[in-house]
Amino acid sequence: MTTTGSSTQGIKTVLHPVTDLAAAKAVYTALLGVAPQSDEPYYVGYEAEGQQIGLVPGGAEQGMTGPVAYWHVPDIEAKLAEVTAAGAKVKDSPRDVGGGRLVATFTDPDGNVLGVLQDR
Repeated sequence: MTTTGSSTQGIKTVLHPVTDLAAAKAVYTALLGVAPQSDEPYYVGYEAEGQQIGLVPGGAEQGMTGPVAYWHVPDIEAKLAEVTAAGAKVKDSPRDVGGGRLVATFTDPDGNVLGVLQDR
């Protein structure tokens, strides 16, 4: 197997779809032992031991069927090209979610949803 130098930096972000943001926030705050770093009606994010744990209200309506792990990559377009060449299918093309952070999702051959994230 060949690599092109666009290796991942590991899973650093996991987003969870939630239906009741207040109830989910109470559970995740207790689990992680820290207050949210970002606390907005559209997203609650925690920084815990180098990982970003996010709660996405209405995530199911956005097509999230469960938690999505995001691999951090230096070049999102290059990584998407690599995984699609290997048989993955792009689900959501790269989009800026603020601060120059780009996210995209794709599915593996079994339909599992995986994410890639690039910080600028």
